[in-house]
Amino acid sequence: MPNVHELIRDHVTLSIRCLDRLYLHAYMPKLQTSGGLCYFLRDHLGYPIPSPALFAPMLDRFVGAIKTYATTQDVPLIPFERGQRKDDVVADYRARRPLADGVVVIGVAQEKMRAFKAQKRSGPQGGVTFDFSRQSVAVNHYYFYLQDPEWGPAFLKFGTYLPYPIKLCLNGHEWVKQQLRRAHVPFDSLDNGFLACADPTRLQTICDQLGPADVQAFFDRWTARLPAPLTAVDRAAGYTHRLALQQVEVSLTQVFARPVQGRHFFEAVIRENLDLGRPDRVGLLFPHRITRRTPPPTWGYRTRVITDGVEPSLHIEYKSSHVKQYFKEQRALRTETTINNPNDFHVNKGIPNLTHLRDLGDQVNRKLLEVERVSHQCVLTQDALDRLQRPTVEGGQRTSALRFGDPRVMALFQAITAFTHLPRGFRNRDLRPQVAALLGRSYSTTQMTYDLRRLRLKGLIHRIPKTHRYTATSYGLKVAFFSAKLYLRILRPEWPALLPAHDALPRPLRDALDTLDAEIRKIHEEAVLAA
Repeated sequence: MPNVHELIRDHVTLSIRCLDRLYLHAYMPKLQTSGGLCYFLRDHLGYPIPSPALFAPMLDRFVGAIKTYATTQDVPLIPFERGQRKDDVVADYRARRPLADGVVVIGVAQEKMRAFKAQKRSGPQGGVTFDFSRQSVAVNHYYFYLQDPEWGPAFLKFGTYLPYPIKLCLNGHEWVKQQLRRAHVPFDSLDNGFLACADPTRLQTICDQLGPADVQAFFDRWTARLPAPLTAVDRAAGYTHRLALQQVEVSLTQVFARPVQGRHFFEAVIRENLDLGRPDRVGLLFPHRITRRTPPPTWGYRTRVITDGVEPSLHIEYKSSHVKQYFKEQRALRTETTINNPNDFHVNKGIPNLTHLRDLGDQVNRKLLEVERVSHQCVLTQDALDRLQRPTVEGGQRTSALRFGDPRVMALFQAITAFTHLPRGFRNRDLRPQVAALLGRSYSTTQMTYDLRRLRLKGLIHRIPKTHRYTATSYGLKVAFFSAKLYLRILRPEWPALLPAHDALPRPLRDALDTLDAEIRKIHEEAVLAA
């Protein structure tokens, strides 16, 4: 069977990186606290007492505006039943009402949201005041399912109660399709992705152009067209929504020439990489340094292989984010990083960070494929082994050997793989605690400096110019995987076979080893080397 590297290199007809689903939350910064709410009711609207009785007229006005919009624009207004799959219901309406630009259908469903609730409090003089707090309440939400000339199918969900949250769902692949149609570039769809394109380079260029400004323009365009929860006077006073990223999906789609090649890929990947979600491997994928102080996810680091019918999918989880790899519609390998909380990667949820998160997702997707490729093709040549096992002279400097089996060397090999994800590399002080933990004993800064020099001169790591930081090379990754496989899959499980007492071994293996020992003794005797 071809290995992972050969399958990707020789049998992929189209490879596209693109933002996939985007799920955003829009909130009013001035209405997020009880103090802000009181200021809005008393100072902005002019009511002497901020009271929950003021909420009902605002709710009725907003709901009335939505119903009026549905009637005047001839848009169906339908209820969603509990447990009903909304996308399936809306798909029928999209098929019956094909639009180029407009609202296809409006759905209403009762769902929970965090809104303001009031508690009445009487003053010492008999006056009444209210204390407001954010609590979970069940209120009606209105879904506006749209067809946008720039984004294609999308929806906005409005909460009808203060502070009027809005949810926004878009798809980057659909945005790219709309741009290709405008540019008259022929393409074939693969669900929401691409199966083929007449100009793959142009396709990738358009995918890379999608950014925060396009998302913001969509939101501004449709909030201006749809009924608003607050009046124009309120919006002019600064009571407007701000977008925040809630979920970002970044995909890498690789279309195989024939479906059988994709199945071969998955068989090889699942066999080789079932431990990708364990703590010592999750660092290879996600650009975040994991130390002993890093709190693990609630349910730990996990890799799951899910089989739906006969089609498997590989899931690697980290905190609230995860990577998914699956065979899309029997034709393409989809590698997809879903970031459910940007804070996992030390950035806030502001819409300007969309580009950074896309780059981060692309890096994770590429790193997953690199780990799979190197892990499946990590055999070292005799020259490479000699280069490790023997002292060498590199650039006029003598370098001692990195011998397989030496505990310190094995700890070094394992430790450097934990830092390959970092764009800025690692330093002496980053690597040293990892090596010390793997050795189980003290390990000084001087020893670390000496070993970094050995690793660098042997070609396992590369020093970033004008810094004291290093990154692992592809050769270094190969060495690390080769050493781990040799030890974990051959030496450790078969170690009893090398011991004199091997009664627990299966009889055929024991007989074969006894025959081997007899032949070796015979050779020694003939050479007059027997003990």
